[in-house]
Amino acid sequence: MYEIVHKETLSHNVKLIEVSAPAVVKKTKPGQFVIIRIHEKGERFPITIADSNPVKGTLTLIYAEVGKSSSLLGKMKVGESILNLAGPLGNPTKIKNYGKILCVGGGVMVGALLLQLRALKNAGNEIITIVGARNKDHLILVDEIKKVSNKTYLATDDGSEGYLGIDFLSDILKENKFDHVFTIGPTSMQKIVSEMTNNYHIPTTVNLFPIMVDGTGMCGACRVTIGNTTRFACVHGPDFDGHQVDFDELISRMRFYNPNEKIAMVLYDGR
Repeated sequence: MYEIVHKETLSHNVKLIEVSAPAVVKKTKPGQFVIIRIHEKGERFPITIADSNPVKGTLTLIYAEVGKSSSLLGKMKVGESILNLAGPLGNPTKIKNYGKILCVGGGVMVGALLLQLRALKNAGNEIITIVGARNKDHLILVDEIKKVSNKTYLATDDGSEGYLGIDFLSDILKENKFDHVFTIGPTSMQKIVSEMTNNYHIPTTVNLFPIMVDGTGMCGACRVTIGNTTRFACVHGPDFDGHQVDFDELISRMRFYNPNEKIAMVLYDGR
């Protein structure tokens, strides 16, 4: 059992929890994730790790309430416990001194980006960061991001804060010489960033989160096409070369269970 020791709301549907998991914390690195199951009849679902505290033995998880399971997690209180928590899973992000790097994070995944940023900063990188969200009310952790970035840009889909959309990235790529780009967030955003950086031949690392079940490569649900090869995001990733990802296939697969998820939410809301 994994006790929730702290909880806070970052935006209207985005929650942050600290979970006691000392054994997991000892091996956690940026870019990795956990798979949790709330109760015996619950589904298994992944959440990227946003932080870890070796002294307290806690993991920080940031997630959006978008489906039945995440909504149930959102209703849990401090002092209650999650039944299962497997991790850390996946390969950690390769942290080294690349030089001048661009980091692009969107939505709820900005929490995971922050963990990467801190490690990349400690490795001596010069960091320019773009933080995106649906609108200004959905922007999270902006002050924390600014503390570890040499320069920070904000962008929203509706233009309510910072730049409108992500098109301004093309100007940033023209004005700067980057040694590497990291992006984590909505798959559609990562696709756009990868397409833009490919025009400038800048190595780009994406962090993919397709449908997952077991997190060990056994179920095959998280398969993605990288180049001409099938890979499993849970064991070969979640980081991949963004210029090699078949994003159209990935997005199509991620939408496969949308009808089922909508039915589950309708039944859940009707209780």
